[in-house]
Amino acid sequence: MSVRVRYAPSPTGLQHIGGLRTALFNYFFARSQGGTFILRIEDTDRERYDERALQDLFETFEWLGITWDEGPGKGGPYGPYFQSERKELYQEHARLLVEEGHAYRCFCTPERLEQLRKERGKGRATGYDRHCRNLPPDEVERLLAEGRPHVIRFKVPVEGSTVFEDYLLGRVEYPNADVNPDPVLLKSDGFPTYHLANVVDDHLMRITHILRAQEWIPSTPLHVLLYRAFGWEHPVYCHLPMVLGPDGQKLSKRHGATSVQEFRRMGYLPEAVVNYVSLLGWAYDDSRELFTREELERVFTLEKLNKSPAVFDYKKLEWFNGVYIRAKTDEELFALLLPVAEETGLLPSPPTDEEKEKLRLAVPIVKERLKVLRDVKDLLWFLFHEVPDYEPALLVPKKLDASATMRILAALKEELAGYWTRTDEENEQRMRALAERMGIKLGQLLMPLRVAVTGSTVSPPLLESIRLLGAEETLQRIDRALEKLSSLTEGE
Repeated sequence: MSVRVRYAPSPTGLQHIGGLRTALFNYFFARSQGGTFILRIEDTDRERYDERALQDLFETFEWLGITWDEGPGKGGPYGPYFQSERKELYQEHARLLVEEGHAYRCFCTPERLEQLRKERGKGRATGYDRHCRNLPPDEVERLLAEGRPHVIRFKVPVEGSTVFEDYLLGRVEYPNADVNPDPVLLKSDGFPTYHLANVVDDHLMRITHILRAQEWIPSTPLHVLLYRAFGWEHPVYCHLPMVLGPDGQKLSKRHGATSVQEFRRMGYLPEAVVNYVSLLGWAYDDSRELFTREELERVFTLEKLNKSPAVFDYKKLEWFNGVYIRAKTDEELFALLLPVAEETGLLPSPPTDEEKEKLRLAVPIVKERLKVLRDVKDLLWFLFHEVPDYEPALLVPKKLDASATMRILAALKEELAGYWTRTDEENEQRMRALAERMGIKLGQLLMPLRVAVTGSTVSPPLLESIRLLGAEETLQRIDRALEKLSSLTEGE
């Protein structure tokens, strides 16, 4: 049997890391098996439906380079692929369950259900009390004739247990008493609930494997019971390990960014996101970590899934991102950094040709230091803007005083004459020679120059930075540093 899997998000919020991991595992499993990857939009929750969430889904897949074989915009033999367009199918199957005695019409009013919730909240019993489960047929007909609003509920067995095999977890058994008692399958507005639509669509779309997060395990016994009521064989279930934050709790916003949109805005590359997220609960072997999307499409297998929860490590993702940034050519990286530079205010929008060229020339000096693309703002701010004000003491190297620092900067001003006509290697040699003549370490020589030029003790490579900054601006910044130091020498 050819593998058919689906990713079936509800467009009520942005795509997040947990959902993305589910999508990637389904996608890579389908590709590695020569199967079919289906995108289905579960949009029956009309109150929470958000068109922006749907757009975010499409943009996320496009950004990551993930394509579906059947679904919106592609079509397929089992469409439509928006559940809101399959309403009559669900109504037909709900009626079928009623006719065969597996479901019933419930006429309980919202007021009664609310009162029931309040009463049950005081005790141990939870859920619906099955009040309408055994209504006489003539009573049901009378209420229908009166046009009473109603829902259709599923008859969950009151005794025994439901057992299913999970590919990853093995045998799972749930007492039927712990299954949601007689859940609603079809709402009074004719729309299905998640449970009915999910089961009907997975069967009609010939889904062979359901790969989803372990948080769905409590719903699976109900789904298995629905499959049995319809007389269908359920797909292979594979509940994926949880994704936790560094503190061992379920990954959430309190840990940091969780939506794909946030990671994208911060400057993570799609290659890094795909690679790292694919390793959350899956491993090819004990050592290899770097995979292209195309490689994962070939080597991904369910056999290498891990039962244990995966921990989302933001530092590890940064490492992956740095690897993929450094793998870019300078031109590729420039193309990625230019829109980020405009978005963050490093460059105006639109920038001049001169500003773009300066950024292009700066790419090699920041490439090794970028963890995310947005780091370019802080790393290169000094190159396009006045340096932020800083304390004069920041200019003074360890074991030296303000007067000595002023002598260093004065000597550097002289040394910088002709700097822009020499090579970086020649300039470095001259700096080393100057430090030796002054009887100081090279770091003591360059620290005040670095602070004067960039406003910080940490910066991209200094000699290359000075070349890009230009003679006039570099010398002006040294003069401003000397003015700052003069205020310190008065007390010496």
